[in-house]
This record gives sequence, C-alpha cells and structure tokens, in this order.
Amino acid sequence: MASSASTPRVVARRRTQASKSKSKKQDYDDTRCEQCGSGDFGSELLLCDQCDRGFHLFCLRPILPSVPIGSWFCSSCSSNRKTIPRFPLVQTKIIDFFRIQRSYETDCQVEDIDNNNKKRRRTRSLGALKKKRRRLLAYSPSEDSARRLEQMASLATALTATGAEFSNELTYIPGMAPKSANCPAFEKGGMQLLSREDTEALNLCKTLMRKGECPPLMVVFDPLEGFTVEADKFIKDMTIITEYVGDVDYLRNRENDDGDSIMTLISAATCSKTLVICPDKRSNIARFINGINNHTPEGRKKQNLKCVRFNVDGEARVLLVANRDISKGERLYYDYNAYENEYPTEHFV
Repeated sequence: MASSASTPRVVARRRTQASKSKSKKQDYDDTRCEQCGSGDFGSELLLCDQCDRGFHLFCLRPILPSVPIGSWFCSSCSSNRKTIPRFPLVQTKIIDFFRIQRSYETDCQVEDIDNNNKKRRRTRSLGALKKKRRRLLAYSPSEDSARRLEQMASLATALTATGAEFSNELTYIPGMAPKSANCPAFEKGGMQLLSREDTEALNLCKTLMRKGECPPLMVVFDPLEGFTVEADKFIKDMTIITEYVGDVDYLRNRENDDGDSIMTLISAATCSKTLVICPDKRSNIARFINGINNHTPEGRKKQNLKCVRFNVDGEARVLLVANRDISKGERLYYDYNAYENEYPTEHFV
C-alpha cells in the first residue's frame, strides 16, 4: 500500500485551497507526520484543511484507505468543530428508524423455529452430535427491553453520524449490479452452501431484528478507532453476529472508491463478475465492526469473529460469526482479508 522511501515524495493532494493569508506558493516538502515524525511516504501524507499539519493515512485512527474527497480535518480540529449528536432514546423514534414490526405471525415464526430446534436437539444421540459438523447459532438478544433500546440507539447514532440509513438486507440499486449478477457459481473455487439448519438460524436472526430484538451489541465511539462495536453480553462460539449488508456493486465501479468498509461478496475468476458490498448509504451494525492487523500474532489474537461467504438459496451472502466465546465488554474484530490476503492490514490497530 505504501510507496518506497526512495520514491520521490509527493504530498497527498489538498482538497481545498490554502487560505488567502498564506503565501502564494506554499512549500510542503518539509511536511512530517504528526504521529510518527517521519516525512517518508509523501504520497500518503494527508494535510489538515484547517491547521495544515500532516498525517500519514496509515497513522490515523481509524486508518484511511485513501485521500478523502472533500475537506478533511485532523482530530484536534474536528473535535473543536462539532460533537456527535446522540440519537434520542425514545422508543417511538427508534421503532420508526429501524422500521420495527410486531405481529402475531412473526411471534409464531420465532416460536416454531425454537420448538423445532429443541426437538432436533432432543432426538439426536451424543455420538451423532460429535460426528456432525458444528452448526451456526442464532444470537441471543438482551432480555432487558430498555437495554435493547440503548443498543439500537447506539447504532442509530453511528448511522446518522455517517449519513447512512438502516438496512438489514443486500440492496440492488439501478445503475449498480443487478440481483441476477449475484450468482454464487461465479465464485472462483466455489462457495460453500449454507445448510438448512444454518439457514433457519440466519432467518431467525432476521426475524428477531424485525421485531426489535437486536443483537447484544453496543456501538461506541473511540478517539483512535472511530465507531466500533462491543459485546453487551456473553456471546457463544459459532453465534451469528450479523450479516454484512449494503448496496451490491461491481468491483470495477468501486476500484477508486474512498469507502473503508467495502466487503467482497463474490471473488470471481473473471474480474468483470466480481461483486462487492458497499455499506456507505445503507447498512447495519456490520459496518462498524473493525478489521484487525492479521500480520502480527498480537493482531490475530484480537480476532473473535470470522467473515464467511455462503450460498444461501442461490444468492451469495456474507456472515460475521463468532469464532470463539466472547465476553461482555469485549470489542469485536474480524480478519478483513478472510482467506484472500489481498488487503494491506499491516497498519490496522
């Protein structure tokens, strides 16, 4: 990602003109990063539009993948400009924001799925369970309804601050990739099929969210990492945390995109068929779960989620699943690269 130190330095472009009080031709050759003190990798030195100080893209927290479009302000200047408004902890507003539905039909669906799962667990022998592969588990919402409102309000705050609306499904927008392009058969090497039981667990998660019984997660703002997600109760290994959703588009349309949360949906042998999920306009809590530095043992140790792509009823889907037991208060991290190792994460926290 970074250019060689021997490469001629070119300071990252400014997005606004210098103040009229500045000299006509400002010299940025001596600009150094305020975080690491180095003037190397000039093409990745970003200048604050207010104080003119320099910062490497990879020294920022959260890290920026590329120079932003429009004005950019360092943390010191941006903290003086505005604070993040909290979404009101009002039930009716939260219900409207997430379009929560309550009905006898959805209650019965959840009850039927729970009963079926209980019956299956009772009728299997211990030997059969040991031989069978591990199944995905639907998340268990917090029992306290007031706490669930706080969890949803934290997500609404993050979505509002980033200018996105809530969505819990993949969306297909005219001018982007059509739904017909989402064909798991295009995945190079093939894509694993989600079993019937695991599909039931995923559908249960969707039903719970529509009822307002959200995952037991809290979105918090960290000065270093930006918006990030913490477990708000104990979460078992193999639990479905959430599905990664957003607008589906062709990778060729997004190769120069500034978004730092784009997720691979289909990695096709033919580049023209490769799809990505873009959560900048429509998204859920997955957008705020951070990737980890998978280049160090310490980074890998922080990972408590895995990112898995499945064929679900003929459509490629991406799930974030717990890969070990997660304690309450623990921050969630997943390996952004999965098995591809194409994205440079050496600067991730």
